[in-house]
Amino acid sequence: MSLTNTPGWITLARLAEMVRSVHLRDLFAADDQRFTHFSLREEGFLLDYSKQRVTTDIMASLHALWQTADGTQWIARMRAGDAINHTEGRAVLHTALRHGGSEPIYYAGQDVMPDVHRVLGQMDRFCNAIHQGHWRGTTGERIRDIVNIGIGGSDLGPRMASRALAAQHMPDITVHYVSNLDAAHLANVLASLDPARTLFIIASKTFTTQETMQNAASARTWLTAALGEAAVARHFVAVSTNLPAVAAFGIDSVNAFEFWDWVGGRFSLWSAIGLPLALSIGMDNFRQFLAGGAAMDAHFFSAPAERNLPLTLALLELWNVNFLGAETRALLPYSQSLELLPSYLQQLEMESNGKQVDRDGKTVAYATAPILWGES
Repeated sequence: MSLTNTPGWITLARLAEMVRSVHLRDLFAADDQRFTHFSLREEGFLLDYSKQRVTTDIMASLHALWQTADGTQWIARMRAGDAINHTEGRAVLHTALRHGGSEPIYYAGQDVMPDVHRVLGQMDRFCNAIHQGHWRGTTGERIRDIVNIGIGGSDLGPRMASRALAAQHMPDITVHYVSNLDAAHLANVLASLDPARTLFIIASKTFTTQETMQNAASARTWLTAALGEAAVARHFVAVSTNLPAVAAFGIDSVNAFEFWDWVGGRFSLWSAIGLPLALSIGMDNFRQFLAGGAAMDAHFFSAPAERNLPLTLALLELWNVNFLGAETRALLPYSQSLELLPSYLQQLEMESNGKQVDRDGKTVAYATAPILWGES
């Protein structure tokens, strides 16, 4: 049965007609404790949804619809490492990347946590070597500029977080991001850099992404023209799983940082794709960043629907888009440090949730995501 034919959906459609013309001031006038009844505090976050056009009956009906859709079961399957990425037949285990507990997390019968900790340890050693001056360029100069070359999740995630955490940036290290195939993007970044003090990170799981590899080839030409072919090994590292291609480029496989096919590109910020962020803010701060994500994961996995922040936001979005006809959502950060968050969430939400067909290949009879827009 389609979700739109369930009793819960029909009830919500009826409630929408009743509340559609009600002014928010009337909702507040009818309940002097509305803020208390329609707000949540968890993990240092305040979610105030008292100004959403919802009532107690509407929230109860949304929670009932969540149960009808077997949402709790899907959370459990995600956590268990089941291949819930139906299109690619893969698990969705980015939560393992920020898991700080001692319990194992399994994928295809194998505990993935030893590999996660191994790569984190590799990142830790590398960041310390850069920050303490132990890793130097081919001429003996300390590295002062890091250029991350990637696209999509390999660029926007770490770039957004680097901007957001600018107050934690390490002294004497500047991280730059290049993603556009337009040669002007890379040229503008390189114009003020010294090859002897520059390190490139090539972020591509397959090491074949066209835009990334074209920019990587241009960066290599720029570097070798100044320092020679032998300099590549001291001025390039890779975030990839294609070690033969990494070696063919001239990068020692020891300096290739791995991530896995159960890490979706839009969530890869939490993996070794976050290496430029770790170099920017330091590994201790990067581990705190991971711990913050893990705390929200624990809340999402364990909190009841009525107290669950991510679930509440998702249900409100479903309500606004499908029942109130609010097809767009503006995200307007007041913090200048979060200026790239709307762009990051556009990719994360609209590309992840904006689907036209269901798991059985049938056309979806409802909107799966709003159009998200906005900037600081």
